[in-house]
Amino acid sequence: MTVRADIFETGNPRIKSASIIINAPASKVFDVVANPSLHPIIDGTKSVKSVIKGPSRLSLGDKFGMNMEIGVKYRITNTVVEFEENRLIAWRHVGRWIWRYEFKEISPNQTVVTESFDGTQTPLNFWLKARKAYPYVQKAVAKTLVRLKEYCEAQ
Repeated sequence: MTVRADIFETGNPRIKSASIIINAPASKVFDVVANPSLHPIIDGTKSVKSVIKGPSRLSLGDKFGMNMEIGVKYRITNTVVEFEENRLIAWRHVGRWIWRYEFKEISPNQTVVTESFDGTQTPLNFWLKARKAYPYVQKAVAKTLVRLKEYCEAQ
């Protein structure tokens, strides 16, 4: 059976989201997303290569650096800008677009996870549009959620 995340319209063309049900407690899924060293495993774009620096578990205000590759290799530093234990975590980098994960436990062993790419705060929207980033990240968040589900349910 093919596992898919549900892509949905947010009503804002600069916010792209998807959600998935993961058969694991919210705390377990949150711990995976809050651990930067696991990002290369769950990243649906396969552009996140490794963590450079940062804590092993993220919290509000933390900075973490990642080795990336999208055609060319580069490094990026992210800052956690939203944080609510087991419910919400989001980070952004210098481009000011945000990756947000929301967790809603629907039973002790099932969690709905929604991931969003939020470009509403970036001054570089022209660049995102020129690169056709919005359609790309719509698929990428869905792929990331599938990988997150596979990882969490295998542990």
